[in-house]
Amino acid sequence: MLSTIEMRCVAPYPDESGHLGWGGMRVGTEELVIGLLKSPARTSPSIWTRPYVRILLAGDVACSIIACGAVLGIRIWFGAFIPGTEALLGLGLALVWPLALAAGGAYRKRTYGEGTDEFRTVFNGAAGLTATVAIGAYVTQTPIARSFVMAMFPLAFILNAVFRHRMRKRLHRRRARGDHMRQVVAVGHRESVLDLVIQLRGQPHHGMLVVAACLPAGPDMVEVDGIPVLGGFSDVAAVVAEVNADAVAVLACPELDGAALRRLAWGLEDARTDLFVAPALMDVAGPRISISPVAGMPLLHVEHPDFRGARRLAKSLFDRLGAGLALLALGVPMLVIAALIRATSPGPALFRQVRVGKGGVEFQVLKFRTMVVDAERLKIDLVCENEFDGVLFKIRNDPRITRVGAFLRRYSIDELPQLLNVLRGEMSLVGPRPPLPDEVRQYGADVRRRLVVHPGMTGLWQVSGRSDLTWEESVRLDLRYVENWSLFLDLQILWKTWSAVVGGEGAY
Repeated sequence: MLSTIEMRCVAPYPDESGHLGWGGMRVGTEELVIGLLKSPARTSPSIWTRPYVRILLAGDVACSIIACGAVLGIRIWFGAFIPGTEALLGLGLALVWPLALAAGGAYRKRTYGEGTDEFRTVFNGAAGLTATVAIGAYVTQTPIARSFVMAMFPLAFILNAVFRHRMRKRLHRRRARGDHMRQVVAVGHRESVLDLVIQLRGQPHHGMLVVAACLPAGPDMVEVDGIPVLGGFSDVAAVVAEVNADAVAVLACPELDGAALRRLAWGLEDARTDLFVAPALMDVAGPRISISPVAGMPLLHVEHPDFRGARRLAKSLFDRLGAGLALLALGVPMLVIAALIRATSPGPALFRQVRVGKGGVEFQVLKFRTMVVDAERLKIDLVCENEFDGVLFKIRNDPRITRVGAFLRRYSIDELPQLLNVLRGEMSLVGPRPPLPDEVRQYGADVRRRLVVHPGMTGLWQVSGRSDLTWEESVRLDLRYVENWSLFLDLQILWKTWSAVVGGEGAY
């Protein structure tokens, strides 16, 4: 996905023939514009966000009341409950809870649907209320049971985080059906707009739908992969009014400098149309980017990724501790799997293969054997059947895979022995995909950037499609991880890996 400053977009949905349309009908440019103006699915964000916020508010209050009830119930159980006083205090704190979340920014519509900002704002609100109650009770010498501060607020935060996560998944399902989408006009050069459409067409959970494009004047101002081109850079405000768009996404291009963007912002101000600007810098986001006002100009400050020091040490300790605990928990099931492999197919239970790790150092990766013993020899005869573009070799129905191996691959069970590689410091729990030496020899200068960190058992490639990804998409995801890695990102990927593995999609 293109790295942007507050920009998330997806392209319209094509029909079976690949043409953009509504109700399964192929439409041309004129019909497309009319359809955009008349489509009942096109609702302003403010229309769906108001009831959505009301649901969030009701859910947040319910979470705080449940947490309060749990704490009061425990106090009653142990005989420490003070009738009247504590009930009123608990109810008051439960009702103040959504106000604290609002102060932390938990009801801003820009946080809905993706990213960690929504959960961060909930945490900020919970932490702020906890600190306020604790300090206020100390300063005023008000006797407040410690259980309200030490138990009720953390429990309310956990319940709230789960509730917000479920609401997010519900919103994603609605957006997958075309509801609750923000209508976007993309502004930039044809290649940039096309790249945006290709990258984001299959990601409706971002909640933004590209409905029109504005390109520099030229002979090819017709459409971009089904997106109508309705004007040039000077016509953006008119195009926004024509299609009733909710936002404008400006892609990096030299024609739209600071002065042009300022005039564009002025032109969109009266209609309150959101303006999103994408920098030329790719796949860098999160804490590495900040905006510094210098001489009246908002300069993008990009910090270098931290591959050394305390953060790297913390990641190494986390990896080895996690791998050690996982081996203790899964040791017996892994022995059973090994015995099953030996019993159903001649050959060893483990498969060793040379892979390239951090800094280009080669190591032997361990996996449960899922193919026949002479799989590498048979690969020569199957090269012409490769279904993967780029330097990887993948066949959806590979005849070399055993019956037990197909099951192990589907649920990534074959990769469990790599926990030993993690324990030895050759791999990480999360990182880029470990490549073969033949693949590395075909790498360009940019792709070799993947080798500055340890390869991982899972990564962005694992939770974003696995073997269904193209070579370019796989490389982009690996580079995005390298540029933005953090322990928190690792935890997110590990959390998402579970659902990806259970679903078994893209694994073969």
